[in-house]
Amino acid sequence: MLRRVTRILRLYGPPAAAILAVIFAWHAVTAWFGVPGWLLPSPQAVIASAYEHRDLLPKHTSVTLIETLLGLAVSLVVGVPLAIVVVWSPFLRRSVYPLILALQSVPKVALAPLFLIWVGYGMPSKVLIVASVAFFPIVVDTATGLAIVERDLLDMVRVLRASTLQTFLKIRIPSAMPYFFSGTKVAVTLAVIGAVVGEFVGSDVGLGYLILVSGSQLNTAMVFVSLVILSLMGAILFEMVEALQRITCPWSVGE
Repeated sequence: MLRRVTRILRLYGPPAAAILAVIFAWHAVTAWFGVPGWLLPSPQAVIASAYEHRDLLPKHTSVTLIETLLGLAVSLVVGVPLAIVVVWSPFLRRSVYPLILALQSVPKVALAPLFLIWVGYGMPSKVLIVASVAFFPIVVDTATGLAIVERDLLDMVRVLRASTLQTFLKIRIPSAMPYFFSGTKVAVTLAVIGAVVGEFVGSDVGLGYLILVSGSQLNTAMVFVSLVILSLMGAILFEMVEALQRITCPWSVGE
């Protein structure tokens, strides 16, 4: 029991202390310098605003969360098979990779109006924006993990006369799992950003929409509430992916 408590304190104590230090510094700045609430609300004002709108926040939070999860799912369903195909075929790697890089170079804010035109004003356009943001790290990291395999392992299975499919299933895919989870952890945080970008461009619900409306009304406290919720959402999703990594390939996660 004591060992478990010590491990929890070692893992979560430093970040908790850092967060408390930031909150204390934030409170000190607003209190000592008399910063107006419309410019920088105090932590107490943010908490009061969250309590005041406690009936409104779950609706907007759930919409943003659903958009994030659906967009991430689309990026995984498309990105992982594409990474496998790219590694499987050198021809496709030379032809598809430049297209992926070109797509990644396009600002997603510029793509958002096109998605609104193509699929309409609603959740599908937001899901596409999220998927376009989260897609790149999944493809690149998974493809890197599939390609980087110890030469001795490949020589061994070649001597054993394993087929290309058997090599993929038994050697390349297990070796790529840490890279896949690394890309997914990056993608899950980008997915939250993508959902907010989509809501900025065109939406009447969601935390991004709430930030726009609150900012236009100089309700800075509500903006901070939305930002805190988005930060927690990204952190929780990140930890969920890391927990899944610990279960499926614990050797790839340090203590």
